[in-house]
Amino acid sequence: MGRNLVRFRIGATDISSIRFGISPGHELCHAVRVLQNPPDHPLQWGWLRSVRSAMPRGAFGVLRTVIGPEGYFPDFLTSTPTWDMAPADEVERLRRVPAESVRADLTKVLARSEGLRHRIVADMFAHPERTRDQVADAWEEVWEAALAPHWPQIRRLISADIDLRVRRVGVDGVAAMVGSLHGSVAWHRDAIEIEMRKHSEEVDCEGSGVVLVPSVMSTPRCSVLTERPAQPTLFYPVLGLSASWTQERSAVEEALVELLGSGRARALLSLDGPRSTSEVADACATAVSTASHHLTILRKAQLVHSRRDGTRMLHARTPLGEALLGAGA
Repeated sequence: MGRNLVRFRIGATDISSIRFGISPGHELCHAVRVLQNPPDHPLQWGWLRSVRSAMPRGAFGVLRTVIGPEGYFPDFLTSTPTWDMAPADEVERLRRVPAESVRADLTKVLARSEGLRHRIVADMFAHPERTRDQVADAWEEVWEAALAPHWPQIRRLISADIDLRVRRVGVDGVAAMVGSLHGSVAWHRDAIEIEMRKHSEEVDCEGSGVVLVPSVMSTPRCSVLTERPAQPTLFYPVLGLSASWTQERSAVEEALVELLGSGRARALLSLDGPRSTSEVADACATAVSTASHHLTILRKAQLVHSRRDGTRMLHARTPLGEALLGAGA
């Protein structure tokens, strides 16, 4: 039996249009799925423990019905990801979605649902404006309870992943970078191929390129967005995510000292943004030579990457370093 593959056909003009984006809506939709199926998401158990008791049941019920436990969820819940997409922008866009778009997406949900869910979605389909407003209110309420407290750390993990991928383009090229995104992703001749569980499709990018979107909440699988007018989009799990990504800072610092030693732990914790060697030394109250030694060891362990900026060497945490520190970063 053949594999299920989505192929993004890439032309010469598409290569120059491949870019990265961030999607708060995608993170929220997958957070709702994590809450529905905790055993499938062990890396999110720490997050689950921290948010489950605060979850607004009514709002969560609305999103759970629309999103479902797996497979397709309505495209109107997310917009084309951009680098500067903020949660407030996402929910405001959701409130302006045309009623015909709501109905078009709910038609697909109806075809994939049965029983009580089918009856509830049928009522939603009959009242698209009311449904849009209800879903937007639920989106905002669940976001505040589930992801707002963790969004700074999620944003750091995503940004670190993108930074690492961009550097790989400079070293190995676009095809090698894309092929390294996930075990289910490959660049084959003129196409990006993504192995899927159930879905197969050929998508001609037609010069629009592909948006690559790292995700914290969608682990362990990739997903795609293929239907126009949206730009072809590939969502992939962020690199180096660990179960400790939501730990409190005090617990993280104590564990890091035991693992790395106090000097290297302080150096890693000081990198809340790109920092020069002298800035790390000042933050850690140590000599520049000592800071440089610690940073070299951290770089060898792939917890830190460094780049030259004029006469300075700037250091930042890798996705693995961000994941190791968790919410304590």
